[in-house]
Amino acid sequence: MAIDVQEINDLVAREGALLNLVRREIGKVIIGQHTMVERLFTAMLCNNHVLLEGVPGLAKTKAVTVMAQAMQTSFKRIQFTPDLLPGDLIGTLIYNPRSGEFTTRKGPVFANIILADEINRAPAKVQSALLEAMQERQVTIGDTSYPLPEPFMVLATQNPIEQEGTYPLPEAQVDRFMLKLKIDYPDKNQEKQILRLVAGGEDEPTVNPLLGPADIMRLRQLSARIYMDEKIENYIVELVSATRRPTEYGLPLDNMVQYGASPRATIFLAMASKATALLAGRGYVTPQDVKTIGMDVLRHRLVITYEAEAEEITPEDIIRQIFATIAVP
Repeated sequence: MAIDVQEINDLVAREGALLNLVRREIGKVIIGQHTMVERLFTAMLCNNHVLLEGVPGLAKTKAVTVMAQAMQTSFKRIQFTPDLLPGDLIGTLIYNPRSGEFTTRKGPVFANIILADEINRAPAKVQSALLEAMQERQVTIGDTSYPLPEPFMVLATQNPIEQEGTYPLPEAQVDRFMLKLKIDYPDKNQEKQILRLVAGGEDEPTVNPLLGPADIMRLRQLSARIYMDEKIENYIVELVSATRRPTEYGLPLDNMVQYGASPRATIFLAMASKATALLAGRGYVTPQDVKTIGMDVLRHRLVITYEAEAEEITPEDIIRQIFATIAVP
């Protein structure tokens, strides 16, 4: 089937005006953190989930809350704690002694946008319940499975410096997150703007809801239509393959990588590259789109060896080597 790139470009140009309006609304409250906001948009366009990692005070929770305010969607914030139970997340069955019947009480996971705050503080049973919600878009209460509303996104935060009272996320669950973002500090000018906004004594600006569920579904369909040349597809496959068999690409990393990225990484990298092109106002994917989003898609999918840890080599270091080695089409 022939693809009309010009038609897609025209659609992207029209939708770009709406996306820019939403960006400006969020920018009224979130100063700096441009990359984090763009990645949240990327996940929204791809109907997927994001793991945000950073020290406290970097506006992770605030960014998710403000993004939810900019959309006409339901939003629930769940504070994960060691004593949280699966029923607190997905809901439970309530017994009525008069009728002798059980009724279902749905939990906070039945919302469009879920903020899972400090997700690594929850025990394994809760993580397992959330895993079904993230992957299957449904939860099981008793003997019945209930579909979750569309759109459905889990935006989770975790603190990398505090390990007491935390439970490391299972690899299977980490892999369900399309993107893992490492949030850094704002620069000095941005921090001055934050100071004036928050400490100035004025009320926080109101964020107007501009995106409805129908808009989100339309944007997702457009993102899937973004043109990707076969050369770009081959480039993505080569990048992911190099994480599994680095010696075939002349990379001396065999003793550094225990497990490479799975085919899910290939799928997510292609989807995220299309969304990145859409957010950049283009109807086609370039190699730079793949490079722009690649680190956030791949960094949590590589399992490094003890030798790499001993030499203080991180997954990011390995991914940078791979991007520097694989030929760009």
